[in-house]
Amino acid sequence: MESSARKSSARPQPLIAVRDVRASSRWYTTLLGARSLPEHPHRDRYERIYSSGEMILQLHAWDAENHPNLVDADAAPVGHGVLLWFEVDDFDAAVKRARALSAEIVAEPHVNPAPQHREMWLRDPDGYVVVMASPDGESAPKKD
Repeated sequence: MESSARKSSARPQPLIAVRDVRASSRWYTTLLGARSLPEHPHRDRYERIYSSGEMILQLHAWDAENHPNLVDADAAPVGHGVLLWFEVDDFDAAVKRARALSAEIVAEPHVNPAPQHREMWLRDPDGYVVVMASPDGESAPKKD
């Protein structure tokens, strides 16, 4: 490797198309204990969700601006093959928030033995599958 080679810096910034940006923003900020942008004129079409100062999700209204792949909500199954996966430091509190939202539960909280963490799978208001997971190793057997 050349010494002048630069390391790439990339951060995920997933964007999903939703039917009601404001409602989805409230749902995700509540579920994840996150925050959204201050009120802005574009809010009915676009929103950003932040946690610890980092953008973790973007929401965009279907058919709002004729962007490729953000048109015709009924053209394909919602998010087939995509999981919106969030590692949360407050897993038990996040489960309580999910239940308070009356979210559709896909898989109740359980331990995934490979990464030794807890997971809960649910659906958001648009039908996307959302996974909340505790940090890897959090559920590892305790050593004496």
